[in-house]
Amino acid sequence: MTTLPDTSNTLVGEHAHSAPPVPTQPAPSLEVHLVGGGRFVLADSTPKNFTLVVFYRGLHCPICRGYLSQLDRALGELAGLGIEVVAVSGDDEDSANQSVVEWGIEHLRVGYGHSVSSMREWGLFVSKGIKDPEPDYSGEPGVFLIKPDGTVFMVALNSMPAAHPRIEDLVGTIRFFVERDYPARGDA
Repeated sequence: MTTLPDTSNTLVGEHAHSAPPVPTQPAPSLEVHLVGGGRFVLADSTPKNFTLVVFYRGLHCPICRGYLSQLDRALGELAGLGIEVVAVSGDDEDSANQSVVEWGIEHLRVGYGHSVSSMREWGLFVSKGIKDPEPDYSGEPGVFLIKPDGTVFMVALNSMPAAHPRIEDLVGTIRFFVERDYPARGDA
C-alpha cells in the first residue's frame, strides 16, 4: 500500500471523526498542488457564486472515476452558473496524474496531496486501506459549496465510496440556489 502524506505529527484518535464545517461559518483552509502544475488555494478563489470542492477517494476508487468524469463533462454548465470547481484527493502526484489520464479528465482541476489532518478539518470520514492498491489512509467523499466570502454554504458527506450526490442533481440544485438567491441552511 502507498502512504498518504500527512502534515500532522501523529494520527491522534485514528478513528476520530471531526465535525464538518458549519454553513455560514468560514471554511477551513485548503491548499493543494494541481495536476499539470500550480496550486489551488481556496482563499484565492474568486467565483461569481460558489466554489464547488469535491473531495474524492483517489485513483484506487472506480466509483470516483465515473463521478469525476461526469463532473468534468458538467463544467461548462457549472461555469455558466458562476461556479468554480476543483476535485481533491490525498493521492500523490503520480497517482493523480494517472487518474486524469486514465479517466479522460480534460478540463477539471484535480488537486492532490490532501493531508489526513486537513481531511479531518473538513469533517471528512477517513478510512484505512484494506487492500492493494488502496493507500494507508484515504478520505471518503465530500461535496462542499463555498461562497465567494469563504464561508460554507452546503456540505454533503459520505462514510462510504458510494452515494455521492448525482452530478445532474447537484447541477440542478446549484441552479436553484443561484436563481432563487437561496440562503444557507443547517446553521442553527
